[in-house]
Amino acid sequence: MMPLLLWTDALVFLLVACGIGAGFYIRRREYLLASWRRVGESRAGMVSLTVLTAFIAVGLLDSLHYRPRLDAVDGQPAEYGTEARSALDALLNPLKASSEKTYSAPLAAHLYAKETVELPDGSRAREFPRLAYGGAHLTDVDAEWGGDVAWRALRGFALAALTALTLAALAAQAAARRWRIGWRAAWRRIWRGETRFAWNAVLLTCGLLLLLAGPVVSLAGGYHVFGTDKVGQDVLYLTLKSVRTALVIGTITTLVMLPFALALGIAAGYLGGWVDDIIQYIYTTLNSIPGVLLIAASVLMVQVAIDTHPDWFATAAHRADARLLALCLILGVTSWTGLCRLLRAETLKLREIEYVQAAQAFGVSAARIMARHILPNVMHIVLITVVMDFSGLVLAEAVLSYIGIGVDPNTISFGTMINTARLERAREPVVWWSLVAAFVFMFALVLAANLFSDAVRDAFNPRLAGRRTAGSGQEQAA
Repeated sequence: MMPLLLWTDALVFLLVACGIGAGFYIRRREYLLASWRRVGESRAGMVSLTVLTAFIAVGLLDSLHYRPRLDAVDGQPAEYGTEARSALDALLNPLKASSEKTYSAPLAAHLYAKETVELPDGSRAREFPRLAYGGAHLTDVDAEWGGDVAWRALRGFALAALTALTLAALAAQAAARRWRIGWRAAWRRIWRGETRFAWNAVLLTCGLLLLLAGPVVSLAGGYHVFGTDKVGQDVLYLTLKSVRTALVIGTITTLVMLPFALALGIAAGYLGGWVDDIIQYIYTTLNSIPGVLLIAASVLMVQVAIDTHPDWFATAAHRADARLLALCLILGVTSWTGLCRLLRAETLKLREIEYVQAAQAFGVSAARIMARHILPNVMHIVLITVVMDFSGLVLAEAVLSYIGIGVDPNTISFGTMINTARLERAREPVVWWSLVAAFVFMFALVLAANLFSDAVRDAFNPRLAGRRTAGSGQEQAA
């Protein structure tokens, strides 16, 4: 295979590197480390972070792209296909390869609609044809289906429970070595929540995720767990592939938005005067334009440029990736105004504080004051806003793709799944599973992001931090 690096892949791994660098930066600063410790003490925050970590792992696997090697021909150099695959595609290849003719319900062994089939005696009848993959191992579907599904689900549940218990035992053993106590005492402390970090919430969430994933993985070996769509693709495969698109929209848009918001917001608040007037005029003008119309016009212009210059892209994957990246850029350029306003207001307050005025009296340049004294003291607002805006950007992609101005039609996303399900809801019998699968996964991702943003907001809120300090002091005095 030949490694393939798309633009969005490079930006995703750049964000991962920035996150690792930020971790090392936080470790060397106690005031930041104290705030993140408060995040770690939040059980709701750790539950949501564990769920987000599972989504991020899926997205990172789907960002490792390559071009498969074609079958070698004697005397010819190795050639590679034009299709872009990912590590997640390789992992889910049984699901991708097990396409059916058309719709099939979850865990079904027959198609969802009747067709005219030829019977062994030569006559024709309207029946539900058997699937090529789902339940193909069953000889008598009516007699064997229920027992086979129950056996596979129980087997997956048992393996998941065993894995969860092993994980808990390893955590207890590691804690016992660190605290130099017995493993039973260590597990008791973890389970009762007597640790500074909410390990009980993390382990419980991991266990629940394993118990949910175990039966799904076991059933996927013989059935389409979430059914198939109009062209026979497995809906579980499509749902997992949609995770990367949602994460890319939510993270890369932030990467585009931050430079505008940071530079303009701090400059407007600190410099004031005509600089402040110009920046306020810019973001007031942008806010006066309906956001959907501005995004739609920008996306359509980019789409026309892409369609009229097909020679710019080597493969269809590069073309779809260019449109996804363009959507991120457009959303970033049109969504920086809110954070810019917050940073301007905070900078107006910070520039009147004594240490900033002392730096001005010593003749320190404005650029150095903004970088050294203002920027570090507004980063908590940046962090809170970025985490809270993530869920809004994920929903924005779904809405834009639903109305046809989102990602490329060849890009799998929650929005395209919902858009396709709109037509499926109008047929008889109703095809409901594509919409439900996209809704459940998107709901879990957005809910986890919102809960984690609440935990981050509470941890970095100075007023709440002051109340916690006062409360702990009163408890110690008592």
